[in-house]
Amino acid sequence: MTAPATLRRPRWRRVDTAAGGLALDLGLYAVSAAFAAVTAATSTLTPHRAWGAIAAGGYLLVALLAAAQLLARRRDPTSAVAGLRARWTVTALAWTGTALLPLVVQSVQRAAGRTDRAQEEVQVVEESGRRLVETGTPYLGPDAIAALPPGEQLLGYTPYQPGMALFGVPRAVADGWWTDSRVWFALGTALALAVAVRTLRDRRTAPPGTTTPPGTTAPGEHAAPPEAAERRDAALLRGVQAATVLPVCALTLATGGDDLPVLALCLLALAFAAAGRPGRSGIAVGLAGALKLFAWPVALVLIGWGLTRRAGLRVAAGALGIPVAVLLPVLLVDGAALVENVLRFPLGLGLVGSPAQSPFPGHLIATALPAGRAVAAALLVAAGLAITVQLVRRPPRTAVAAALFCGYGLLAAILLMPSTRFGYLLYPVALLVWAPALRAAGSANRRTEVPGRAYT
Repeated sequence: MTAPATLRRPRWRRVDTAAGGLALDLGLYAVSAAFAAVTAATSTLTPHRAWGAIAAGGYLLVALLAAAQLLARRRDPTSAVAGLRARWTVTALAWTGTALLPLVVQSVQRAAGRTDRAQEEVQVVEESGRRLVETGTPYLGPDAIAALPPGEQLLGYTPYQPGMALFGVPRAVADGWWTDSRVWFALGTALALAVAVRTLRDRRTAPPGTTTPPGTTAPGEHAAPPEAAERRDAALLRGVQAATVLPVCALTLATGGDDLPVLALCLLALAFAAAGRPGRSGIAVGLAGALKLFAWPVALVLIGWGLTRRAGLRVAAGALGIPVAVLLPVLLVDGAALVENVLRFPLGLGLVGSPAQSPFPGHLIATALPAGRAVAAALLVAAGLAITVQLVRRPPRTAVAAALFCGYGLLAAILLMPSTRFGYLLYPVALLVWAPALRAAGSANRRTEVPGRAYT
């Protein structure tokens, strides 16, 4: 006899779809509420405690809503209250109450004079924006950093790519809560995720050279069956939740925020890849790479994906061209400052060391063993070489494979880096959870392809 379909599903799939996805929603919000409450009570970082005090209530509210949806589903499995559209609404409320509301409150309090309502990276980005406007480069040179008082030298570094300074420009031209760089991080994140969702929710993707716009049906084609579209949207909702309402993402956006637009642009690049848009995929990941180095490995993986589709140059044009175009003017203004901030400081060769010291294996090896930093660096290089060899020998042929490649690769790098942060885990977690959404969207698109056409 054939096993029932529910028993043949992978274990994660069974957990994810239990009670129409509401069981996992409830668990996510309830555990997150507990995490926020503990953060509010025990964190040694004042912005984190302020986030937890607000976010705990936000998570508790949406947990109660998810519980009410579960009860409604038990009474009537077809109830709209328990449907997918309602789950999207609750997710939007969750992001508003656990990320956006704490962000705005802290921004307003900071504008009113509170100096303990933002992590250091907010000030660093805003100062880099001011320097970009005044001097043409967001970086201080090594001599200028050395001239700062010892307690201020760390904040003199800007360990980001030049594009990140653009989020600090509003504070350079006006002073108000709305010029807080976190507000602009949130806007950039929301815009990138909205485009990614729209891209993946299209019923079909028009191949290059056709005039049929995405989301429409050409002659001879048919829309994906409703059940396939629902599976796609459910997987997409889970991916959006991983990038927005998970505590590691909501906390990061509300208190620091610089990683979220980078992550959102990487997810957008993968969405374009799943939709067969290599040029747009390269532009999206190139914009991410112009903000932070964390996007560069994603760019290399997507170039590898593009090569399998004879579109490597189109991906590389944006993925490499945009970061290089952003770097060149800054390099011409002050090359020494660029090297000191973007290369020497992250490698631990700057005047001061990085404060990122989460207890992952790389950091423990670097601090506990003789010559530990060298050992950790060697392990990191070895892992990077192994991943590179795998990328060359078996490049990802689908957007799903690319997302998994990026997720597991970044996870290995974060665990082995001598200096890292717990918050960096938002990258691999979101990328890995995004993969099922890409798979579901790809399945829906394959149902509607025209025979004889190549979707590239």
